Parts: sequence; structure tokens; C-alpha cells
Amino acid sequence: MTAISAQLLEFIFEAKKNAYASEKPGFLQMPALVSSKEIQFSKGSFLYRDIYFGTEQFSGIEVAYEETTPVWSMVYGGGILSLADAKEVYAFLKRALLNVSWAFPTRGPRIFREGDFAYENNLKGSLERFTGEEYIFIDGEEVYSLNYQGGVIV
Repeated sequence: MTAISAQLLEFIFEAKKNAYASEKPGFLQMPALVSSKEIQFSKGSFLYRDIYFGTEQFSGIEVAYEETTPVWSMVYGGGILSLADAKEVYAFLKRALLNVSWAFPTRGPRIFREGDFAYENNLKGSLERFTGEEYIFIDGEEVYSLNYQGGVIV
């Protein structure tokens, strides 16, 4: 299995903090796929693209490129499970995602709490090949879930 370079690890970590979870994500005006939303972040020879469909229920893919070669990706899908306020849940989700782990920058930390909200991230594997689920609870009630998987592209 191909190992992730320190440069790619650092780039993925920065991309996670500067894309969807950031205050001002860099949405493209003309995304590559019809009816999608696309966010890009670049630094040096690396480019990160997050392309997704939907709002309350959604699915998407993130890809990191070195020059023009895709080197890492993650697919994901999930969304709101109840009548919870989607705007409030996704605002909390962004705050959780800003706490992404340097060692394993796929989604948020294993646990993040704020007031009545709790975020849990259960992941397995390594950054080279992984699967995971994340959940948001309000007062102990599950209101959001997402499944994801990905790793190195060779």
C-alpha cells in the first residue's frame, strides 16, 4: 500500500480547514457536474476538489491532486435524520469539522461537544485506506449521520 507523504498529509489537513468548514468556502460558480456544488482549495502543486449534491440529504466526493494526478479521495453520503433545524445542525457540523485531526484529517475529531450538541466520529483504518461514520446528537437524540470511505489512489 502506498503511504501518504508528509506534504500530502499537510495539504489535506489545510484543505479540510479551508474548504466546506471555513467561514467562506471557495464555491465555484460553474461546477464540473450539473446541479452540484463544488469547492476548491489549492496550495503549491496540490489541488483539492469537494463536489457534492443535495443539502439536507447529500452525497459527494473529495479528491486531492498532485499536479494533475489524483492521489487521494473520499466519498461520503448522509444528512439530516429528523425535523432538526438543518441550518443549526450544519453550522455546528462546520465547527466540529474545523477541529479536524492533524494525524487523520478525514472529517472532524472523534468527539466534539458544544452546548446541547454532540458530534461523534467513528473511523477505522489509516489515511491510506479508511471507513467511518459521523453523527450529531441534540440532547442525546440523533439528528444527523454520514458514512464515508476513501484513501490513496494509485
